[in-house]
Amino acid sequence: MPKKPAVYDLSLSDWETLLARWGQPRYRAKQVWSWLYRKLVTSPAQMTSLPKALRQQLEDGVRWYIPRVLAQQESMDGETRKDLLAMEDGEQVEVVLMRYIERRSACISTQVGCAMGCKFCATGQMGFRRNLTAGEIVAQVLHVARELQSQGQKLTNVVLMGMGEPLLNYKHTLAAVRRLIHPDGFQMGQRRITLSTSGIAPQIYRLADEGLQINLAVSLHAATDDLRNELMPINRKYNLNALFSAVQQYINVTNRRVTFEWIMIDGVNDTREQAEALAARLGGMLAHVNLIPMNPTTNYAGRPSTPEAIAEFTKVLERRHIPYTTRLRRGLDINAGCGQLRSAYQGE
Repeated sequence: MPKKPAVYDLSLSDWETLLARWGQPRYRAKQVWSWLYRKLVTSPAQMTSLPKALRQQLEDGVRWYIPRVLAQQESMDGETRKDLLAMEDGEQVEVVLMRYIERRSACISTQVGCAMGCKFCATGQMGFRRNLTAGEIVAQVLHVARELQSQGQKLTNVVLMGMGEPLLNYKHTLAAVRRLIHPDGFQMGQRRITLSTSGIAPQIYRLADEGLQINLAVSLHAATDDLRNELMPINRKYNLNALFSAVQQYINVTNRRVTFEWIMIDGVNDTREQAEALAARLGGMLAHVNLIPMNPTTNYAGRPSTPEAIAEFTKVLERRHIPYTTRLRRGLDINAGCGQLRSAYQGE
């Protein structure tokens, strides 16, 4: 007997095909999607506009696994919460809710673990286990949306910046994005979704041709190949020239500004030399720099840059007219850096 499909892995056309096989009219698929993605229900019994017989068919014919919370941490200020979620096969991923004055953002994962091996990242230190399906990616968003809904609030932004490299799980990541922006699905505005990559140059070219208006963020962290090779092994495959060529093409095609993320590590990449090299790379480019004081991790000795070092770094950017922001440090008391809760839960 074929395995029953997982509820969130079904696209709208998949639902139409499934329901047609059950003798249901086409419009029922949009009704089911509305219950799942607009009303955020978690079982067929809650879909009260559907005939009782169809609700029973949905119960019997679809796998209704909803990710289960294994562990949870909330910052003392109540602005950041991290949940460790169990997928159906027992694999674990992290999702973070970040509350701002006008925004409620979910930081979600696209893989279990990560193969990139970035030295400063707790997820990179645990290695790669598997890709998430489109449904498993979407389920994280719905998990946060339900939490906010219970508080009378609404999820406003999604960032694909959790565990894993989104562009190495390209098919499922893009399917999840299209599910989230679908007019009959979650209906999130494209410009409220940000995809972060460590720099998979061929897939950045591919992403440019998808006809999307989502935000692209590039985890850069060094502006010379020698240092980036040391911090981010992916640079040995796609060096800075290859990466920046792909990013410039993305900008040319989409006319979207790209954000470069830069974790500030004391004495490593917060020097005047790195600031000057960064400014030289970004001069004239439709780009923005996001400076992020690092969250320390167990297996990396680096420490956050001092306020003085950050000030000197930003002076160079200002003098060279490079737009930047310095991100507030979030969730330090709950180890909000991606991968840290999973590692703590498993005793790694």
